[in-house]
Amino acid sequence: MIIRAQLLLPVLWAFAWGKESAWNGQTPAGTDTPGPFRPYYVPPGAKSYDSSSPLIHFTGSWFDSFNNMYVATTLRWTDEKGAAARMTFMGTGIEWFGGLDRSHGIAAVFIDGKKVQEIDTWSNVSRKQQRIFWTFNLPYGKHTIKVRNLGKGQVESPVIDIDAFVVTEGHATLPLTLQDLASPATRPGQSFASQAQWTLEQKGVTGVSAMQLTVISDTHALIIDKVEHNPVSIEGHPAWAALYNLRTHAVRPLKVESNSFCAGGTFLSNGTLINVGGNPVVGGHTSSADFGDLDGLQAVRIFEPCPSASAAHCKIYENHSRIRMASPRWYNTVIRISDGSAMIVGGSKKGGWMNNETVNNPTIEYWPPKSIHNSIGLPIHLPFLVRTLNANLFPIVFSLPDDRIFMAANQDAIIYDWRTNQEQNLPRIPNECRVTYPMAGAGLLLPLSPEDGYTAVILLCGGSSIDDKKPGYEISSQDPASSQCSRLLLTDQGIAAGWVVEQMPEARHMPDAVLLPTGEVLIVNGAGTGISGYGNVVDQVGQSNADHPVLTPVLYDPSAPAGQRFSSEGMRSSTIPRMYHSVATLTPNGDIMVAGSNPNLDRSEVKYGTEYRVEWLSPPYMKRNRPVVHNPPKALLYGQNLILNVKLSSSTNQAQNIKVALMDLGFVTHAVHANSRLVYLSSSLSSDGYSLQITGPPRPAVYPPGPGWIYVVVDGVPSVGFQVMVGNGDGPPVDQAAWDKCIPFFPFIRITEISIDSLLKMTAVDQHDVSKKPKGKKKGKYADNAD
Repeated sequence: MIIRAQLLLPVLWAFAWGKESAWNGQTPAGTDTPGPFRPYYVPPGAKSYDSSSPLIHFTGSWFDSFNNMYVATTLRWTDEKGAAARMTFMGTGIEWFGGLDRSHGIAAVFIDGKKVQEIDTWSNVSRKQQRIFWTFNLPYGKHTIKVRNLGKGQVESPVIDIDAFVVTEGHATLPLTLQDLASPATRPGQSFASQAQWTLEQKGVTGVSAMQLTVISDTHALIIDKVEHNPVSIEGHPAWAALYNLRTHAVRPLKVESNSFCAGGTFLSNGTLINVGGNPVVGGHTSSADFGDLDGLQAVRIFEPCPSASAAHCKIYENHSRIRMASPRWYNTVIRISDGSAMIVGGSKKGGWMNNETVNNPTIEYWPPKSIHNSIGLPIHLPFLVRTLNANLFPIVFSLPDDRIFMAANQDAIIYDWRTNQEQNLPRIPNECRVTYPMAGAGLLLPLSPEDGYTAVILLCGGSSIDDKKPGYEISSQDPASSQCSRLLLTDQGIAAGWVVEQMPEARHMPDAVLLPTGEVLIVNGAGTGISGYGNVVDQVGQSNADHPVLTPVLYDPSAPAGQRFSSEGMRSSTIPRMYHSVATLTPNGDIMVAGSNPNLDRSEVKYGTEYRVEWLSPPYMKRNRPVVHNPPKALLYGQNLILNVKLSSSTNQAQNIKVALMDLGFVTHAVHANSRLVYLSSSLSSDGYSLQITGPPRPAVYPPGPGWIYVVVDGVPSVGFQVMVGNGDGPPVDQAAWDKCIPFFPFIRITEISIDSLLKMTAVDQHDVSKKPKGKKKGKYADNAD
């Protein structure tokens, strides 16, 4: 695999932070002894039944084994073909735990009498208390699981075993609202998307909790979580990253080395995704002895472009001894700027809840690093991130079409000129509304259009007026969220006029705001009361700091008259609370993927527990005859004219209104949709109606170079999106002075391309994998040896 050297260069800058550096690249004292990991875990709200439970009924010949490596020291196994174990339970999900080794074979799993899966429990490595099967999307009620030995496998008379079943007890789903049953209404001037019935379907499970989400291709989305007991495993321990197939809903776990809790991310100009920052190893809970994870505060995780429909060879690359940020960052925001590099903004130098001056990281840095403003590649102080304490984590940041940067945090906003290192103060957000963590609101750069010269308008919705100086014991999960949406036109006249305030139909914080190709904004997820985070305030619900989930999406039409921009007509209300750690994104197909929610330290099945179910919210245009683009291009240069071969949605291939939307679908986490962007391209339809000429963005500041999606929108109905590389596809520039100053000893930084294998050899990385355990000796057909 070939990777550009400029994205894999070492950054050894700990000396710049001295004693404050959080990086250790190792494991905390007391948690650095590798041991056998066993995924068996009973989250709050679930109940375990070990193999000796009278509720489990066995047919055929089964045998008991006793060992402290088993759940409750007991396990039942069989090598008889057709032998089965059955249990009836009340709940919404169930997990089967057992063993894997070379004596095991294939089992069939039945749920409510229907065969749902065949599972091969053979493994070259002996492991105990492994999660063999799981399902969490059952309707609440009585269900039966049956596991049967099929007598097939790689050995004669293969074994299967039952160590324990863990039942997700769940609860009945929330009732539909009257609005769900009402007929959709329309109003004059509304686009089609808000004139008919939307659909909402629950289909698929993410396998890892969806804290971070980004679409990487027309077939897959990348999901990243924190280190916790997710049901999907990799290399013998729970995974905390996965690829989700947007078409088949299959999940493939990915290996992540460091704790990616509350990291940020962006695509670079060559399509490489970087995921940066995170949290230290959480000793004593999800410790490295359990998971093998490393400190993630300065981590840079690299995900190369992966357009493969199978995603079989897609992976996350880390090299912690050589590739990392200059400073530790938790809750940072990352954007792509006009030269194709990443700007990494703010965060905390340690884990915590409210930011404060002792842990605040009031700086920006770049990836790859720059020598800009005499920084020699080191972090650059940003006074704005001092003024906005204590609620300035995950700042809302967007690259503007004039090549400056919009930032909002707490109650304040600025325009930052990154080339001159100057801040321009903007009017304070009205009514003491705070819009960043832990009073998280949603922020968007509204659609940019050539008709008005790509004039920028910022929209900030939701959040809270809770005082960020209050301690947690004075804040309640019942404190009301804000319904305020503030809109600012970023022209001299618009800034002078200040923020224009509107009110959403329902107050919410932690909302996700998703741009649609039609130019409308879908606002979904969030809570009506409380604050972000978990375990910090009074009146917690489980561990959740928030309550009263907002279940009905709302559509915002920026082009409608003031007072008529919000509508929930035709919307379906969800029955799944989506609050802290929820995500939503537009997909290439044009529908909206909604996932996540986990206001807990670890996986939990209590009220507002960890949510793995995926919902698909489909605008009415999904049922219409949609435009089709034949043989779409894969690249679009700035100012370039391209011809698209199109079949429009009308029978005559003529249309009254055609728009071409170039979109960045963003990197989504904690209500922040970093890089989310919609730029309408200049276009003209040929006289025969089958050729559409489009023109690339006029300059990189309008759409920073990198991957994008193009949707042809005809009379309010978009085509399926196709992916393009905007710009020439080169990697971001490397500032040689920054590299030479920071790491003059590294000999190959001027090489254009290197392979990962060569990089590993040249950096002498210790590739010892602590998750690989010594194998015990085999004792007969069924071994009771340690992992």
